[in-house]
Parts: sequence; C-alpha cells; structure tokens
Amino acid sequence: MVEVICDTNFLIHLATRRIKNIDNLDVEIGSISFIVPEVVRNELVKLQNIPEKNQEITTTLNFIKKFKTISIKGNYADQELINHVKNNRTIIATMDRELKNKIKQLGSSILSIHNDKIILES
Repeated sequence: MVEVICDTNFLIHLATRRIKNIDNLDVEIGSISFIVPEVVRNELVKLQNIPEKNQEITTTLNFIKKFKTISIKGNYADQELINHVKNNRTIIATMDRELKNKIKQLGSSILSIHNDKIILES
C-alpha cells in the first residue's frame, strides 16, 4: 500500500467534491492510503473559525477522522511538506501549483485532482 501525504486544499477537495475515479484508484494507481500530517489537521481546525468556510471544513474534518495521522509539525503546511520530502521520498497530494513544482524538483511524485479525477504526476 502506498502512503500519500495530503495537503489542506487536496483534503478539502477530496471531502467536498465528487471524485469520478475514486473507486478505480486501485486499478489506475495502486492501493493508496491517504495520510494527514498534524500541521494540515491544525490548519483545518484554524480554517473552521472562518464563518464562510465552516461547513466545508467541518465536512473535511469529519471525512478525515479515520485517516492515519503522522507527526509532521510546524506553522506552515507547505514548508513542512517540502522539508519532509527532502528527507523521505514520498508522494504528496496537493493542488497547489507552486508546491507541486517544488516537490517535483526534489524528485517526488504528486497526486492531484483534475477535472474531478485523481491523477498521478511525476
């Protein structure tokens, strides 16, 4: 099983949108386990305090309750994910173009959502 570390935006999208190929991921990419870094969970909790985002964030937090959490801590999720990738070759799930480019430069792969489908970028 491949562990994929998720950023905030990816998790919100995953939890609140209908993903067309979610049931076929095992066939298309392989068996995946989504992982939530503590820094991302903390970021979601902070976003929950913004009234216009509250419902979306609450849905996301409920969606990820059963996901494995890993101890990646810090103040800025993107920077912590970059630091993690420098030390561990891993797949990061993100939709942030800047973060994607930095992770690709470090030699890791990206899982992203495009046209409501999860895709693997190398």
